[in-house]
Amino acid sequence: MSIADELFAEDFVNYDPGRGTTPDREGMKQFLINLRAAFPDQKLTVEDLIAEGDKVVLRFTGSGTHKGDLSGIPPTGKQFNVPGVSILRIADGKVVERWNVSDYLLLLQQLGIIPAM
Repeated sequence: MSIADELFAEDFVNYDPGRGTTPDREGMKQFLINLRAAFPDQKLTVEDLIAEGDKVVLRFTGSGTHKGDLSGIPPTGKQFNVPGVSILRIADGKVVERWNVSDYLLLLQQLGIIPAM
């Protein structure tokens, strides 16, 4: 979190804020803190990184172990491996907007919260 203010603009807007967080820079920091608490060993593997103009598209795979509370879901100890895509708009060297899509259904299935189809 020590570099979050360097990465995210003061007027940052997150179009996919985490549950219970605001769509601004402070909300993004809280989302990342919550994510790290739920998955302390989480890793983000970059599958593709494409930049054009002021946009960067990141296709990634997130993985880790559910060891902490996740929006009221107690730790399951189960591992996850979930794909996602983020689109970032950059201005003056900082992220000013973020759109994100991750397979949350797959995450909940892998954690055993809901049954696999």
